[in-house]
Amino acid sequence: MIEQLRILVVDDQPRARQSLKALVLTWLHLAEVTEAGTGVEAVQQAEQFRPHIVIMDARMPELGGVEATRLIKAKWPETHVIVLSLYPEYRADALAAGADAFVGKGEPPERLLKMLMAAASDKSN
Repeated sequence: MIEQLRILVVDDQPRARQSLKALVLTWLHLAEVTEAGTGVEAVQQAEQFRPHIVIMDARMPELGGVEATRLIKAKWPETHVIVLSLYPEYRADALAAGADAFVGKGEPPERLLKMLMAAASDKSN
């Protein structure tokens, strides 16, 4: 039996979360997607939901996505984290925190799809 791919979408903007969730479900029909609105919620959801992939906004109040990435990767290193941001200056910090990929929010959606497919492929091996 093939295990359903679990994806956690994290962004402090509800509209961004909904858009990302819709995009993911369009691309990966067999995915189960849950959401978090803060870095703190992301870490809590990672504990409960055990996602294979986390799509994480870099900049959020309370606990930013870069620090949440660091916490998630320290506890669950097998979880793939893709950090998204409008600000390219977060790239180095996100990768240093353990992110598997960094995608600019202004980049074509196909770039995110490519990262998701690579992470999903790695998960199935």
